Amino acid sequence: MSKKRITVLLTEDHAVVREGFRALLELEDDLEVVGEAKDGRRAVALVEKLRPAVLVMDIAMPLLNGLEATRQILKAVPGARILILSAHSDDAYIKDAMGSGAVGFLLKQASAHVLSEGIREVNKGHVFFGPFMAKRLPECLRKSLDRVGRSNPRNDRLSSREMEVLQLIAEGKANKETAAELGVGIKAVEKHREHLMQKLDIHDTAGLTRYAIHAGIIESSVQVTIV
Repeated sequence: MSKKRITVLLTEDHAVVREGFRALLELEDDLEVVGEAKDGRRAVALVEKLRPAVLVMDIAMPLLNGLEATRQILKAVPGARILILSAHSDDAYIKDAMGSGAVGFLLKQASAHVLSEGIREVNKGHVFFGPFMAKRLPECLRKSLDRVGRSNPRNDRLSSREMEVLQLIAEGKANKETAAELGVGIKAVEKHREHLMQKLDIHDTAGLTRYAIHAGIIESSVQVTIV
C-alpha cells in the first residue's frame, strides 16, 4: 500500500513563483499540491474547503496579507500548519510570523530540498526554520523581547476586519471597492476607517498607507494610489 502523501496548499501572488514551487514539490513522492491561492483571502476560503496538511504562505500579498490570512485560517481551522515564506529575514518579520501562529519560517531563497524538509517537519508537528534562520533565531528572539519600546505597529489594537480595511485602503481601494471586496456596506467601511484613524491617531490616507508599509502589511514596492 502506498504511503499517504502530505497535502499542500501554495499561497503566493506571483504566478511564476507559485508554478515554480509546484513543479519542485511535485518531484517529491510524498508531497501533493492540492491547491493554489494568489492572495490571502483566497487561501482562507480554500483551506476550509481542501483541508491541506500544510500551507506554504507568502507574507506580502494583495487584498489580504499572509500574516492576517494565517490568523484567520487558524481561527477557522485551529489545527492548520502554516509555513511562512518571505523575501525578508528581518527580526520583525520572523517575530510577526510566529506571533500570527505560523510554525515555520523560510526565506524564498531556500533550496527545494529545504522547502520540502520544512513541509515534512511542520506536518509532524515540529517548528521549522531553514539553516540560515535557525542560526540567528536565538538572537532574533532575544532582540524581539528586548525591543519593547519599538513594538511593531501590527498589534491587538486593531481587529481582524480593521486590518483588512487598512490593507485595502493602503492598496488604493476606494470605500466602494473595499465594501465590495469585503461584502459589507459602504457605511460599515466608513465606520471601520473612522475607528482605524482614531485608534492609530492617523487622520489621512497617506498616513495610513505609510503605517501599513511600516507594519509590513504591504510592501513599499506595491504601487498604491493616495487620494
